[in-house]
Amino acid sequence: MNIIKSTVLLLLGVGSLQIAAAQRKYEWKEASSGGYTYRYVTNDPMKSRIYKLKNGLTVMLSVNKKDPRIQTLIGTRAGSNNDPKDHTGLAHYLEHLLFKGTQKFGSLDWAKEKPYIDQIEGLYDTYNKTTDPAARKAVYRQIDSVSGIAAKYAIANEYDKMMSGMGAQNTNAHTWTEETIYQEDIPSNAIDKYLAVQAERFRDPVFRLFHTELEAVYEEKNRGLDNDGRRVYETLLALMFPTHNYGQQSTIGTVEHLKNPNLRVIRDFYNEYYVPNNMAITMAGDFDPDYVIKAIDNSFSYMKARPVKEYKPAPEAPIKAPIVKDVLGPDAESVDLAFRMPGALDTRSSVLLSVVSQILTNGKAGLLDLNINKQQKVLGAGASLLSWKDYAILSLSGKAKQGQSLEEVKDLLLGQLEILKKGEFDATLVKAIVNNAKLGELQGLESNENRANALMDAFIKSKGDNWLNDVGYVDEMGKVTKQQIIDFAKKYLDNNYVLIYKRKGEDKNIEKVEKPAITAVEVNREAQSPFLAAIAAMPATPVQPQWLDYNKDIQKVNVGNTEMLYAQNKDNGLFRLYYYFDMGSWNNQKLPLAAQYLQYLGTDKYTSEQISKEFYNIACNFSVSSSSENSVISISGLQENFDQAVKLFEHLLANCKPNEEALAALKGRIQKSRTDSKLNKGAIMKGLVNYAMYGSKNPYNNQMSQAELEALSAQELTDILHSLPSYKHRIIYYGPKSMEVAAAEVKKLHAIPASFKEAPAAIKFEKNSQSQNQVLFADYDMVQSEVNWVRNNGVYNPDNTATIGLFNAYFGGGMGSIVFQTIRESKALAYSTYAQYASPAKKGERYSTVAYVGCQADKMNEAIAGMNELLNTIPEADQLLETAKQGMRQDIETERITQDGVIFSYLAAQKLGLNNDIRKQVYDNINKLSFADVKKFHDENLANKPYTYCILASEKKISNDDLKKIGSVKKLSLEELFGY
Repeated sequence: MNIIKSTVLLLLGVGSLQIAAAQRKYEWKEASSGGYTYRYVTNDPMKSRIYKLKNGLTVMLSVNKKDPRIQTLIGTRAGSNNDPKDHTGLAHYLEHLLFKGTQKFGSLDWAKEKPYIDQIEGLYDTYNKTTDPAARKAVYRQIDSVSGIAAKYAIANEYDKMMSGMGAQNTNAHTWTEETIYQEDIPSNAIDKYLAVQAERFRDPVFRLFHTELEAVYEEKNRGLDNDGRRVYETLLALMFPTHNYGQQSTIGTVEHLKNPNLRVIRDFYNEYYVPNNMAITMAGDFDPDYVIKAIDNSFSYMKARPVKEYKPAPEAPIKAPIVKDVLGPDAESVDLAFRMPGALDTRSSVLLSVVSQILTNGKAGLLDLNINKQQKVLGAGASLLSWKDYAILSLSGKAKQGQSLEEVKDLLLGQLEILKKGEFDATLVKAIVNNAKLGELQGLESNENRANALMDAFIKSKGDNWLNDVGYVDEMGKVTKQQIIDFAKKYLDNNYVLIYKRKGEDKNIEKVEKPAITAVEVNREAQSPFLAAIAAMPATPVQPQWLDYNKDIQKVNVGNTEMLYAQNKDNGLFRLYYYFDMGSWNNQKLPLAAQYLQYLGTDKYTSEQISKEFYNIACNFSVSSSSENSVISISGLQENFDQAVKLFEHLLANCKPNEEALAALKGRIQKSRTDSKLNKGAIMKGLVNYAMYGSKNPYNNQMSQAELEALSAQELTDILHSLPSYKHRIIYYGPKSMEVAAAEVKKLHAIPASFKEAPAAIKFEKNSQSQNQVLFADYDMVQSEVNWVRNNGVYNPDNTATIGLFNAYFGGGMGSIVFQTIRESKALAYSTYAQYASPAKKGERYSTVAYVGCQADKMNEAIAGMNELLNTIPEADQLLETAKQGMRQDIETERITQDGVIFSYLAAQKLGLNNDIRKQVYDNINKLSFADVKKFHDENLANKPYTYCILASEKKISNDDLKKIGSVKKLSLEELFGY
């Protein structure tokens, strides 16, 4: 069944051809309930119902009663493939515009707004057809002027306000090659409200506030130009598909087309593809399917079916020789090679391709895993699948270690394909792949998001007709023979690949989307439409919050001289076992390195490769991780293999043997990783923020020096690993066994000393205090600039939790917040922006204010001024505040902390000095809070305070004089930021 996000199954879909063998166990059946007929597949663990309404709308439902929430998706089978050739990026534009409202919401007065909307549409049509630069500027000035007037009648983000008010989470949408999908995670009591809003949303959308949203898309394009990985991806597709739209039409669109939008063409696209026979609604969660299908039918019956023209391109010509291309950029170097494969509608090929992909890499026992990664022949290597209707792509990627060329990495990757084609792999690997796929299915069933995505994927691929094959997919994988794999590999994996070398360098051909002249528009924060009021007034059955009582909800039992925290898994046969240590890298810098080293070690009985195979064969996993103050050993998998898994890990930890060769390779890879991190803008910004919070000595640059790293011995690291269980730790068990049985098994398998060693004293990092404005600057070759504001505040106080939660939701926490509305919606200064008052994880530690804007370099000064204005003066919007309060209440009412989450909630509360569920205190206080409380909090903690501005940008695109106007400027070297 197609629900495993972490594997290729989610992408693969499978085809409309039905596999005869699967029909013996999995068959289409038809049933009726509540007056509606639906199809289902026998033995479907999701118990999915697939309806086709009279107007052609597909509805796919899967009930999961675990939490009182529902993951919803509304999708249309139209993406960048369907964009007109002269208007690429259009489907993505439209996705953004479907958040802007209709005649009924998003407008103060539609009758007065409409003439201006019509005028703007005409002006864009003129703009699209005008070529003279001066004339284009004149038309855009008109667009800007009329848009300013039209905005006076618009209510920005009213859609987001309605969804937040009903308790929706993760409001979002995405456009890809063959799909545009709109997602919401709603409370189970908000079904009627949700459907009322969505039915209106798709009835007759109004494309208002277009020119500010257009600027947001420009920003999104420029961010993509700064992303080397995205440019590699787009280059690979363009070479792989010289005629198919997969390669010829990027989702975001070309710069030229982005500069020349046409609202009338967007409307034509909407009218053609957003029709019920081309759309689906999928829902997974806690609901009555009979009620839901009737409600959906009543809400969407107004939609009328129309013929939809499918994109059916001519087949691509075969690739007969390697196609090689270099991509230049500032980030670390890498190599990607990819093969064009049959698409998801070729069911048999999809199954074989899935098995081939996982023989190459599955994280433990694949050819790349064992022959390259385990032996540390490169910095890192992997294989992945990308599957669409017409074609799939099998790609292999790798990064070079120190002193290694990309050509050498390429040869190593191709070498594994030769091994595959020769059949030099264990035939039992297929059985292990199937067992692990079944494990993934069990894990995936727990997630409403996985369920809904699997159903939507089936709709996009084949309108749901392939769901039978999706359900029986893993069974079909189990029938694949070794000879079939060899034959498939020989047929498809030859010199017919595209090869991309991502090299370090400057790409002088990058063309950014220039900033148009935009005047800030009204956002009418306080306004609300009668439609919003009607939605808010709709009755909803109350959902009662459920509080944790740590004294009752967590069972404890002594195991030797430590305690085991226990929660029972009553849903399936999976277990998770943890050894939880209150020590980490701040206690011993070498601990994370030892944890990393363990995966390359063998024992007197097993090689490292054999250990990986053993775990994979029994569908179990282990990991050892070490953070700043904690280390965690995790063992998980099928309970039937609990004894084997724990025994094998305990043997490894106690008997791992020093391996100087493996350590030398690991040191080399760490040194290369460090070099690569200095090329990554995200890593550099993280260093800036840590420097701002803690000063020159901070958790981020608390790294071993080069000399310390080189001096490490294999014996020293294995000694750390051998001694780990001798330090104080707690045991956590989540699984189907009773507490008594689980405790007895753990005691038998896990050796616990009579007394624990004292952990080394931890380094202390104290947040500093900002006394004046300061700029911390780092240079990076990029189109955009990124700015973080940092200020450390007072010490943690649980009594402030409700106020802080409300402040974050109101001020800077989402698309309906003050910050987002002002910076993006009103002023069009950034694609991404937020501000939050961040709470510490430990009692006695300090809060921090962190704000962010990512914008074009030439808009940085305006963006900084815009954020500063909000940090100093918080606007009052009573309706927005009430929406934030409603959202907080709904979130808490429908949140269910279950499984081992109860235990980790308890551990987190302990760190904060709490012995109760803080959510109850927050819930009880939400309604007591007013804007005066939020403003008082803002004024005391944010307003007119000094900040440290962390700025990452190209020195060529910003002025040092402008930086000096903010505060004293300190340009930081990469060595200062990273500590090496």
